[in-house]
Amino acid sequence: MNEAELLRLHVDRDSGLLREARLALSPNRDARPAGTEPDLVVLHNISLPPGRFGGPYIEDFFLNRLDINADAYFAEIAGLRVSSHLLVRRDGSVVQFVPFHERAWHAGESQYEGRSRCNDFSIGIEMEGTDELPYEEIQYEVVGALVAALAEAYPGIDVSRVTGHCHIAPARKTDPGPAFNWARLRGLLDSYSA
Repeated sequence: MNEAELLRLHVDRDSGLLREARLALSPNRDARPAGTEPDLVVLHNISLPPGRFGGPYIEDFFLNRLDINADAYFAEIAGLRVSSHLLVRRDGSVVQFVPFHERAWHAGESQYEGRSRCNDFSIGIEMEGTDELPYEEIQYEVVGALVAALAEAYPGIDVSRVTGHCHIAPARKTDPGPAFNWARLRGLLDSYSA
């Protein structure tokens, strides 16, 4: 797909859902502070087990049903209760875990432009990937289209308000990692805003 054939995605503000996503509601969510609308997009990466792609484990993790006997690593994360709004798989498919008007538990202790508690005002997008391995081109295209759709639905978000987990929690996090091509994403976002 080239920039002339940009993806069109649609956010329903009333439901807070992305029309094109498969819905798998996570219990790991709660209300945003009163009067708070999202105005930031935070990019993450995840692979479960680490470095392996595909399978049900990311979804199971966000739905609190991860079988800790399926992999030795899972015992380390068994007690965590986390979520994101969206997951972009390696093939570009999208799963939504939390409606956009609700708070997902993706950022943890964090700060952006002097504001702490980024979960309160951000939308978290997980990409199936690792810090070190290149992301798929379709993932960049889908993330670009997601940001454009979110910017259309939420006035506080524009294509410049996209950051990485590494930027809002630099002492704790490295994702989406050195393998993430920020220039490629910025080029896609520029084509949407043109």
